[in-house]
Amino acid sequence: MRQILLLLLLCSINAVHAQTVLTGVVTDKTGGKPLEGVSVSIQSNNTGVHTNTEGRYRITVPSRGSYTIQASYLGYKTTTVSVTATPGTVQTDILLEETGLFVKPVEISSLRAGQHSPFTQSTLTAEDIKKDNLGQDLPLLLNQQPGVVTNSDAGTGIGYTNMRVRGTDITRINVTANGIPINDAESQGTFFVNMPDFASSVSSIQLQRGVGTSTNGAGAFGATLNLSTNEFRDKPYAEISNSYGSFNSWKHTVKAGTGLINNHFTFDARLSKISSDGYIDRASSDLKSFYTSAAYISKNTAIRLNVFSGKEKTYQAWNGVPQDSLKTNRTYNSAGKRSDGTYYDNETDNYQQDHYQLFLNQALSSHLNFNIAGHYTRGRGYYEQYREKEAFADYGLPDPVINDAPVTTTDLIRQLWLDNYFYGGIFSVNYNSSKFNWSLGGGWNRYEGNHYGKIIWAQYAIGKDHKWYDLDALKRDMNIYWKGEYKVTGALRLFADLQYRTVKYDIDGFRQNPTLIQHNTYNFFNPKAGVSYTLDERQDIYASFAVGNKEPNRDDFEAGLTHTPKHETLRDIEAGYSFKTNNIVLQANVYYMDYKNQLVQTGMLNDVGAYTRTNIPKSYRAGVELQGSARLGSIFTLAVNAALSQNKIKDYTTYVDNWDSGSQDTVFYKSSTIAFSPSFVGGYTLSARPVKRLELSLIGKYVSRQYLDNTEAKERSLEGYYTNDLRFIYSVPQKLFKELGLQFMLNNIFNKKYSPNGWTYASVQGGKTVSDNGYYPMAGTNFFAGITVGF
Repeated sequence: MRQILLLLLLCSINAVHAQTVLTGVVTDKTGGKPLEGVSVSIQSNNTGVHTNTEGRYRITVPSRGSYTIQASYLGYKTTTVSVTATPGTVQTDILLEETGLFVKPVEISSLRAGQHSPFTQSTLTAEDIKKDNLGQDLPLLLNQQPGVVTNSDAGTGIGYTNMRVRGTDITRINVTANGIPINDAESQGTFFVNMPDFASSVSSIQLQRGVGTSTNGAGAFGATLNLSTNEFRDKPYAEISNSYGSFNSWKHTVKAGTGLINNHFTFDARLSKISSDGYIDRASSDLKSFYTSAAYISKNTAIRLNVFSGKEKTYQAWNGVPQDSLKTNRTYNSAGKRSDGTYYDNETDNYQQDHYQLFLNQALSSHLNFNIAGHYTRGRGYYEQYREKEAFADYGLPDPVINDAPVTTTDLIRQLWLDNYFYGGIFSVNYNSSKFNWSLGGGWNRYEGNHYGKIIWAQYAIGKDHKWYDLDALKRDMNIYWKGEYKVTGALRLFADLQYRTVKYDIDGFRQNPTLIQHNTYNFFNPKAGVSYTLDERQDIYASFAVGNKEPNRDDFEAGLTHTPKHETLRDIEAGYSFKTNNIVLQANVYYMDYKNQLVQTGMLNDVGAYTRTNIPKSYRAGVELQGSARLGSIFTLAVNAALSQNKIKDYTTYVDNWDSGSQDTVFYKSSTIAFSPSFVGGYTLSARPVKRLELSLIGKYVSRQYLDNTEAKERSLEGYYTNDLRFIYSVPQKLFKELGLQFMLNNIFNKKYSPNGWTYASVQGGKTVSDNGYYPMAGTNFFAGITVGF
């Protein structure tokens, strides 16, 4: 499989036929200056390029017929030009007229890697996202990005979903929405289930692999996911999308926007509901969300208010499927199971998260602008559990006397609550010229979290809503950065990025250790530098060096005062090459990510008797990533990606519980593979447009073996898997609606039985090492079908 993917990537060539080269220069109508980065496309065959630094575009088309060229650029009116193809070269210059409105999303451009930035990244547009958006959560929509591995607790992509990039888990991936931090302040993960159908409001996504450029919020420690929703649409619109799929999965979305009112005002809104029974037993999801955005836009000023919210209720499927059930009952779910074999029907996770974002973007001149934004996130919710034979002492209660006899245990129903506030602000000042571009920015955030538990029912002697713990946490995060790009020559650019970040984190106890108080302060300096060079109008190369630092997660601090973990440091070297024409795009990069004090599970018991992550001195990730696409004649398009890597821990000691001796055994490894880090991840999308308005795609994904711990033991691993999906997209020709689109996804068409995620526990029993594994299997063959009506 690995060889096939690489062969497709490196050897895909365009079918030979008579061709015309359409070329020209796109310039500003008023000033006459060439415009770099303008999207120039042929409307009839979905071919497109971006203009180079001289504003020039070049598109090859068959030498027959007439074509409509469309040029679009942020802040300018979209322009179309008709041209007739003749053999040879046809010169067509295009003039773009400014809209007269300040619609540039400054809060995004100051954080994202630019076209010539020396960092490894890929960007998805709203059209890319829409093709797969039938109800599955946002991580699943990124499954075809290089080095990305996704998983889903419920096995369907609806509910709790997750992703890894280059083996890096979600707690190390910085996520922002319009530059506003989204990561949970304490776990540092991102729970996309709290933002259902957010992808339907996203206008673009940039995924930076590696440390990437400086950003706001959680430390970028392997990847950065930047989401943008602040899209300007000058025409009114409305859209209704509905889809249905396997396991009684439904998605209903309504979107509408006013377009530009009185030349200054816009308003956009979305309302969504997603539900599914889940592939895993009882792993149901009931997800609701809305998104609203109101904006005032003038020539030099833009003010925007975003309010969006998500509410989720999911039946817990966190336990995974035991190894002995995987072949005989792969949908087994132990959550909520009572001793009599019945299940508690409300073993659920319940959470609501409300987001408020207010932006001011201001242009001071044609070269200088600034952005300030305030944000407020309110989160509250709980997960509910039925527990049998719980000791009163574990809840801080004395044993009651019932019928003249002491009772030590009781059945009960409990809720574990998280009630939090997250608020702060970001800013950026940006200067742009033909030679030198720079941004000065940063942000300040404050998190106030209350952790408490209450008992809502008990078999014996506990009053309703009894609280047995009530603990607070406070975290403050501030960062400031300066990044600049200097154009030494027409081809050579130098990039520098300096960030200072400080974190103060106070924890007033843990549920199982309420007297353990933690107060920690971190000061991080994260420098980055790079160079990019344009070989010609088709080829670019780049190289960069970046440093990232990250504080431990909340759970890491429960190790105890004598085992307080150190922060992690990452030094990342990236280098890449790109080749782009309108028919072929090829990107290749290499990387070396050197970790100091990376936190991993070693199996060691800390001073409070818990298994928490431990700092290891040396580890690294090194790899090669390839990504390319090619038009194969007038019908077929092939996109392929491949990521080959080596992910190692040096001088690693693991601790194994020895049930025979009651102690822990140690095993030393000179070098071992980091858990959940496959050596090869590859994918492809072969698309065909046999007739106008119809697109058929075969989508493949291969992930090699993943180890469940850091011992590289095959008996504690996930087998590699290769899956294939089919996608059908058809735009129905009719005059009643602006758009009538049909979509159909047939996932896992060969019914592959695979698990992309799991857990393990190793112990010594009877003189032998025994592995207890759990798995999170994905569904076999399943489908989603959708219809979209646009007005």
